[in-house]
Amino acid sequence: MKLYDLAVSGNCYKVRLFAALAQIELELVAVDFSRNEHKSEAIFSLNPWGQVPILQDDALVLRDAQAILVYLAGRYGGEAWWPGEAHLQGQVMQWLSVAANEIQHGPSAARLIKKFGANLDAPLALRRSEHILGLIDEHLATHQWLAAGRPTIAECAVFPYVALAWEGDVDISPYQNIAAWIARIKALPGFIAMPGVELAS
Repeated sequence: MKLYDLAVSGNCYKVRLFAALAQIELELVAVDFSRNEHKSEAIFSLNPWGQVPILQDDALVLRDAQAILVYLAGRYGGEAWWPGEAHLQGQVMQWLSVAANEIQHGPSAARLIKKFGANLDAPLALRRSEHILGLIDEHLATHQWLAAGRPTIAECAVFPYVALAWEGDVDISPYQNIAAWIARIKALPGFIAMPGVELAS
């Protein structure tokens, strides 16, 4: 099973992190963005969007980090990560949507601007970051985990760009519940780091 990957991508890290936590073996295929490999015919044949991550599992090809998390958890991770009950699946999906929307347009966008020079609205990204981080912190004031009362793929979807928020000049120090949640995730067996996200000290 192959993951077409970019080391500094939080979306790719979501998949690598879950695979490590769930002990799912992946063959990483590095895609060199500096050489525009993501715009190559080989990548477009797998994903016409020209984006990573891309998962290739035999004949199946999937794009989008959230979709890949659902597939890997459903097929290989078991109900520990993707609950079988419909109401718990709904809880998890709420957070996958947050990852793809509010976090993508908040902390992730702020990081794209600061770290990679993306031509996006920095003040708007910072306002969106403050809003969503406040909501997450409020939720975590009464919950150890985002959904289902235990670590699920919701953690893998939301964690990366929250933990990387500092690279976009987003200050997460006011959010003590988020800080405690980050520490809990880093303490999970199998946790792996990425550039900008350190291992637990």
